[in-house]
Amino acid sequence: MLDHQPVINHNLTPDVDPQWTHEPNCEHCSGCDSEISVAKADLEAFVVGVLEKHGVGRAEGEVVARVLVSSDLRGIPSHGVARLGRYLAGIGTGFIVPGVEPEVVEPVPAIAVIDAKNGLGQVVSELAMDLAIAKAKTNGIGMVTVKNSNHYGIAGYYALKALDQRMIGVSMTNAAPLVVPTFGRQVMFGTNPIAFAAPASNHPGFMLDTATSVVPRGKLEVYDRNRTQMPPGWAMDQDGYDALNPGLVLRNLVERAGGGILPLGGRGELHSGYKGYGLAVMVDVLCGVLSGAAYGPFVYDMKRNEQKTGVAAPNVGHFFMAIDIERFMPLDEFEARMAEYIDVLRDGEKALDQERIYVHGEKEFEKAACHAKCGVPLAKNVFENLCTIAKQCGHAAPVTRA
Repeated sequence: MLDHQPVINHNLTPDVDPQWTHEPNCEHCSGCDSEISVAKADLEAFVVGVLEKHGVGRAEGEVVARVLVSSDLRGIPSHGVARLGRYLAGIGTGFIVPGVEPEVVEPVPAIAVIDAKNGLGQVVSELAMDLAIAKAKTNGIGMVTVKNSNHYGIAGYYALKALDQRMIGVSMTNAAPLVVPTFGRQVMFGTNPIAFAAPASNHPGFMLDTATSVVPRGKLEVYDRNRTQMPPGWAMDQDGYDALNPGLVLRNLVERAGGGILPLGGRGELHSGYKGYGLAVMVDVLCGVLSGAAYGPFVYDMKRNEQKTGVAAPNVGHFFMAIDIERFMPLDEFEARMAEYIDVLRDGEKALDQERIYVHGEKEFEKAACHAKCGVPLAKNVFENLCTIAKQCGHAAPVTRA
């Protein structure tokens, strides 16, 4: 993580609308209110071109670009092209190694263990999910763990690859310690997201993609870039009190000054924060302990994770699974049952003043369709940052749509 200085005005009014507290939305990225939009293909081409300027091969760059742009496309700017600078910095410091050949070990037909050897997280993760899908087609289930990796982007991207094959897909990753355990005020584990996708007839599918914290770090970055205070209950300061200033929390995370993001459910036991805490540890067991990667506070501990070559590394771990539905029941029957379930949920009685009940992934599928047609919206400060990156490496700025 790079040094961070808060940019927020302490006197801003908090945004406490509970409707948008627990999920990423365009409403929080300022993108859809901006006149800046870039066609999906053009934005991907820009990312590939910039990565090539930094020594990344075209094939690997295309994978990274697809993952980043898919996040912006789905209305989740916290994990989109705003993260490009992070990967360039990792390449520059040497803990992200483009072009490395992952080591794949397959102890039994349905399982694989991959050593990413500090390569790009998106590249090894696409390899791992594709391998899990191939194993599921042959064996009914495929499970793949990854160690010695880096940040892999949006978790849902990989689960969606299984959905495209009409399979159930699972994707998890651990991350740098940003979250405090229940009753603690020192970060001990990451936001550790879980993504789960299942196909349904006449629907895009069920797509759960969630951090095990109240919000991911990227959401704090979005609020900080937009100079907006956070709702209470997202994070705590160094003394253990509610923090409203995202920049302060981000700086404390960098400096390990205490405090951090709260686990899903919030502080203490009253709103079941211990459940998010337990889910985060579960992800760490599968992604870190089981894979041989770092876990808990040791992810991104560069001294502890120093390689034999002398290069420090984050040693992030991932877990992927694909399930062949036809090994359980006819695929059409499963998809019909899923569609019926989704319809039952959506047709339930609405709460006061609510016009619609959403099923997980529905908003993102709709935003992706809209942005694919009308252009990917970028917040002004994100676009300006991309222009700065382009200028520094001698690449043309992104081409905006009229």
